[in-house]
Amino acid sequence: MKIYELIAPCHFGLEAVLKKEIYELGYEITKVEDGRVTFEGDAEAICRANIFLRTAERVLLKVGQFPAKTFEELFQGIKKLPWEDYIPADGKFWVTKASSIKSKLFSPSDIQSVVKKAVVERMKEHYHLRWFEESGASYPLRIFLMKDEVTAAIDTSGDSLHKRGYRTLASKAPITETLAAALIMLTPWRRDRILVDPFCGSGTFPIEAALMAANIAPGMNRSFTAQRWTNLIAEELWQDCLEEARELIDMDISVDIQGYDIDGDIVKAARDNARRAGVDHLIHFQQRPVSALSHPKKYGFLISNPPYGERMEEKETLPLLYKELGEAMQRLDSWSSYLITAYEEAEHYIGRKADKNRKIYNGMIKTYYYQFLGPKPPKRQRPQEEGDKTLQ
Repeated sequence: MKIYELIAPCHFGLEAVLKKEIYELGYEITKVEDGRVTFEGDAEAICRANIFLRTAERVLLKVGQFPAKTFEELFQGIKKLPWEDYIPADGKFWVTKASSIKSKLFSPSDIQSVVKKAVVERMKEHYHLRWFEESGASYPLRIFLMKDEVTAAIDTSGDSLHKRGYRTLASKAPITETLAAALIMLTPWRRDRILVDPFCGSGTFPIEAALMAANIAPGMNRSFTAQRWTNLIAEELWQDCLEEARELIDMDISVDIQGYDIDGDIVKAARDNARRAGVDHLIHFQQRPVSALSHPKKYGFLISNPPYGERMEEKETLPLLYKELGEAMQRLDSWSSYLITAYEEAEHYIGRKADKNRKIYNGMIKTYYYQFLGPKPPKRQRPQEEGDKTLQ
């Protein structure tokens, strides 16, 4: 059984959430860096990581690592790596992305060109071919340079793992599925507690919460590049992992997950997205402004991505919007509220300073995850304790 080093990129600042997920899948973590978690696993781990991880952006198969300050060192370092162990003679390979941080080599296009030539030379020597038709499965390469250290990997996922397959329609400023899942995981929310998103947009927060509640693996309804890597992963392994995912689903649950938005068309799109995700029966969507938000239940969770004025004309409405949000939070005084926003004046207009604040990059936008903590619900008594009370 061959053991691989696998790299799972994630949003900056959320490495601890992904690390916990990987541990819970049963794999050994070897390194945690900004925006990346590296772990060890066999061919089955490639399948399971792609299917089960909620917060990883993709799963990369690490081929090697070496220092390089010149293009000649980059060429020779790439050429020394055992590419033939991963890519067959008919494999289609190209450098889909090259990134460089604090390194002498910084031109992505030049890095891509040098790496491609080096891999071709290595493959020529091994397969004794002068020309590669590249008519087989795809093996997209990803190259990272950090402080002149090169990491070479092959992308097993293809499309980013945030593309679960359920969201075909999105609101103007959607939050990615992986980020939404990670932000929910940063809260103490569990499926026996109410969750409301008053700015639900395309429904990402409620849908991700419902997928967690029903234990539905996020990658069940999509394909992955590595599914065609029959030289490395037997087709039956993918089927076994999907069967494992199907057996873990628990639809016999009762949850209270709600999504509201002022835009009726967006609410309809959210319902359609939930239906494609298979969780529409677990979520109540409704057209409603934040000013009308109230709820009789106590100790709930408000988790949302409110507008933060990406367009100039929207910025004028933000003070009133956040003031209304703050008033709603006051009405829900026993609730905990979690808001991700780039609006610098959020706390001012909400009228309350957050108990915790976490800086998170949503793409290139610097956002803040404000955490307004409510009181903890009273502990439920165990049946034995209740019986003891009755006897008194």
